[in-house]
This record gives sequence, C-alpha cells and structure tokens, in this order.
Amino acid sequence: MHKDLLRLARSERAVRRHLALCLAAAVLAGLLVLVQAEVLAGVLSGRFTTSALLLLALVVAVRAALGLVQGLAAGRTTTGVKSALRHRLLSRLQELGPTRLASHRSGELVTLTGRGLDALDPYLSGYLPAVAVAGVVPIAVLVRLLAADLTSAVIVLVTLPLIPIFGALVGMHTKAVTERQWQALARLGGHFLDVVRGLPTLRAFGRARFQAGVIQQVADAHRSATMRTLRVAFLSSLVLELAASLSLALVAVPVGLRLLSGSLDLSTALLVLLLAPEAYLPLRTMGSRFHAAMEGVAAADQTFAVLDGQAEGTADGERSPIAGGRAGTHTATGAGGRAGTGTGGRTAPEIRLENVTVRYPGRAEAALEDVSLVIAPGERVALVGESGAGKSTLLHLLLGSVSPTSGRVLIDGAELTDLGSWRGRLAFVSQRPHLFATSVADNIRLGSPDATIDEVRAAAKGAYADEFVAGLPDGYETVLGERGANLSAGQRQRVALARAFCRPAADVLLLDEPTARLDGRSEGAVVTATRDLADGRTSVIVAHRPAMIDLADRVIRIADGRVVSDRAAVRSGEERPAGVIAMEKTGRSR
Repeated sequence: MHKDLLRLARSERAVRRHLALCLAAAVLAGLLVLVQAEVLAGVLSGRFTTSALLLLALVVAVRAALGLVQGLAAGRTTTGVKSALRHRLLSRLQELGPTRLASHRSGELVTLTGRGLDALDPYLSGYLPAVAVAGVVPIAVLVRLLAADLTSAVIVLVTLPLIPIFGALVGMHTKAVTERQWQALARLGGHFLDVVRGLPTLRAFGRARFQAGVIQQVADAHRSATMRTLRVAFLSSLVLELAASLSLALVAVPVGLRLLSGSLDLSTALLVLLLAPEAYLPLRTMGSRFHAAMEGVAAADQTFAVLDGQAEGTADGERSPIAGGRAGTHTATGAGGRAGTGTGGRTAPEIRLENVTVRYPGRAEAALEDVSLVIAPGERVALVGESGAGKSTLLHLLLGSVSPTSGRVLIDGAELTDLGSWRGRLAFVSQRPHLFATSVADNIRLGSPDATIDEVRAAAKGAYADEFVAGLPDGYETVLGERGANLSAGQRQRVALARAFCRPAADVLLLDEPTARLDGRSEGAVVTATRDLADGRTSVIVAHRPAMIDLADRVIRIADGRVVSDRAAVRSGEERPAGVIAMEKTGRSR
C-alpha cells in the first residue's frame, strides 16, 4: 500500500472518517458471506426449513446496503484525498516559484494535477477496500472450514498462498510497465501544450506539420505503452483465475468423492463448496484491482516527489539561509537615498545581502557568486549588465523564488522566516506579465482580491492604463484573451503596473525590465508610472534602457554573477561617466 497516501488520509479528519467507514462496510459485507453460505447450505440440505430463506434474503439485503455505504464512503474518500493533494501540490508549486519550476514542463504538471490525480479513484475506492477484505475474510473462512472439515481446510490453507505469490510476481512487472505508461502520458500532455503555445511561431517557420508528426509519434508511444499495460493486466487475470480454479478443483473433487462414499454429509459438503470460493475471491479481487490502480500509484509517486523535493540551491537538512547578521557589504547610498518611511504610512525596509551564492542544478557556474550589497530604505537601485549576468536571479532571490546556496539575505537586519508575509509586502512587475482570461478589473486586483472598483480605477489611472481600458468594449469588465492576447505589449505592461498600484501597502517594488520590447510612447508611459509607483518604496529595477536607469539613485552593474561596480546614478543632463554610457549602448533586452 502507498504509505504517503495513507499518511495523508490519516492526517485529514474527514477523509479518515470516510475511509474507516468504507473499509468497515467492505469487511462486514465480506464476513456476511459466512452467514449467507451457512443458511443456504442448511436450506439446500434440508437441515433448515424454507422459512430460513427470509434470513437469507435479509443477509443479502444487508450486504447490498453495506455495498451502497461502501460506495458512498469511497467516493467521499477519493474526493477528499484528491482535493487535499491538489491543494498541497498547488501550494508547493507556489512556494517553488517560477525559477525552480523551470525544471518541470508545465504540460506535465497540468497532466499530473488533473488526469494524474483522477487516476487515484481505482486505488482509493477499489484497491484499499479489497486489501481490507483480503486481510480478514479468507482467515474467517479458513477458521469456519477448520471447524466443518479439516481435510478441505488443509487444502485451502496450502493453496491459498499461491494467489498472492503469483499476483506479486506479475505485479512487479505491472508496476514498471504502468510507470512507463504514465511517463508516456505526461510527455504527450507536456509536448502538446508546448506545441499549442508555440503554434504561431511554428507556422511562421513552416514547422507546424513536422510538430504534428512529432505529436503523432508521442501519441503512438503512449498507445503502445497502454496496450502493453493491458496485456500484462489480462495476463495477471489469467494467472490468478487459473490458480484459483485449480485450487478450487483440489477442494471440490475430494469433497465429491467423499460425499459419494458416504464419509461426508451433504450439509458439510455444500458448506465447503460454498465457502471455498469465498476464500480465494478476495485475493483475486485484490490482484485485479491492483493493476487498475497502478496508474494512480505512479501519479501519486510523482506528486509526492514534487511535494517532498528539496528546494534547488539549498543543502539537505538546511533551512533557507535568510537570516540575521551583518558583514562586509557594498553600502553605497545613492544621491537620492530616501528615508525609511514613505507615503501612505509605509515603512520601506533595508535589504542586505551577505556573500550570497546561488547555483542552479545541472550548471557548473554559479548564477550569483559571493554577492554582498545593501539597499537602503526607500532607495531606488537599478541592476544593469549583459544578458545572463545574474540580474534576474538576484531579483528572484529577493522574491523568495530562489534560495541562496550559501550566504545570507537580511530584511531590516531580522531573520525572514515567513515568505508569505514577505511577499505580501512586495509589488512585482515582470518583463512578460501574465494576464489571465478574465476581466481587466480582476487582472488588476490580482494581488488585492478585495479591492473595490474605485480602487481598481485609481490603480489603472496611476499606471496610465485608464484611457485604453475605457476604450475597450466593456471597459473594466472586458474579458481578456488568454495571456492578454487582445492587448498590445505596452497595454499588458501597464495592466501589470496597475496591479502593483493596487497594492498600496506594499513597501518594496521589484521590476524586471518593464520597458523591454516597448515602443517609445509606451515606454514613456511605463517610465512615468514607475516613477510614481517607486515613490516611498525600496525599489530594485532590472533595466537596460536609459530612461529606466534614470529613475535610480544607484546603479549596480553585475557581470558573470558578481557585482563589478556600484555607484550613484547620474541624472539626465548631468555629466555621465563613459562606463555608464558604454554600458547603456551595449545593453540588450534579456
């Protein structure tokens, strides 16, 4: 049995109650077989009168009622377990963040969360009750057979282990085959989603038909894996049925011969013939349901691998090193450094990095290496450098999406233990903001679900998005296409800025090249909105464009994962150092 699933079921009170009811109903229904066989054998042999058939009907009715209770409880159990797993899985994916999720294909995660966890139904509603019945009913039947006929009981005792032995031998092969089938399904889902997302690019380069052929190959691989799984399942059923049939023959033939010779009475013979199949049936049922449940077990294994996986960049057994303490750092404060308290009662924090190194799995070089710096409360800092230098990694480090391999990150000199609370203080705008297929208003209030429509309008106005939103067919209630497909790049960026404006309590602003790929007019609107948004907040801006760099009090240049320069910013109109001018000329959108 899957230990992690059982541990999860025990930890959820409602699930634990329904699972216990399901197993109890299944076991009781199985034990009533003994009463049913006893009554039926007595009536057929003449030991009981025909009035005993009423008792037989009652037993059958109770077994039917218990079967109904088992089905309802099993349904509640599967629903509860899948809901709990999906909740934990989504929470875990949220904790991992976009950087550490890069090692997982989004299509595979979608398949796992949906189709994969749905495959747990046969395991929870079929296999677990079958295990409970197989652990109780054969023993009870064997005890009754010992009391009725010792010879038949010995034959059953000797042949009974054959079914689990053969089942285990076939089951080990089944597990490997089913895991390959699940991996093929995950690859199919992942590749199909990638192709759908990149279809415009594929059509532009004339590769759409080729990818259709690739999908056909992946689908054929999944079909072949599924057929192999079905062949193994049919083989398992054949083996178990054959073993059970031969075992029953070993019981039935001697009983018939002894009945003819007069050494065995009719009532006992009927009882043995009625009970013997019930000793093998639970084990056969458990074997057949095991194969039906293996896809769900493979999905559960992958789910718990995601839930229990170590965060990349963090050593085993260590907590994420975001702690207190101070050491030698870059402490230059920009010309326009601000006080810690901003507008609206916000208290902008000091951010300090001490000898921070970040390494991604599978990469020899560090993304950040021995980085130390201090960002004063309310200060605006621009991070510049070539693509791949480590700017976005540093930004994701502050987001909590990446944990340092070594070194420490401090917020106001205090240990940061609750990333949820810390992210509640952040306003983040990425270079490729994701807009959901919902209304403009709901996209803006993403970080503040309780925001009123007036607050949404005010946020849009602050981001200079109110004019184009007013021109949409339904204004703020206009439903956007997936990823904001019906908006321009500049409009999507301003909606993302409006999200940040809609979080007035945020005292830290993180921006990842917000003007990348924008035309001059859109860039001007975004820069103006960013200047207003950064007022009174500790701000970290990844930038290449001179207009965004001009917003900063300090410019920190990163190269090969290291801080190579840290200086006060030079405003437009002031004499600009040659190094800064050259850096801006060579800057490229990442």
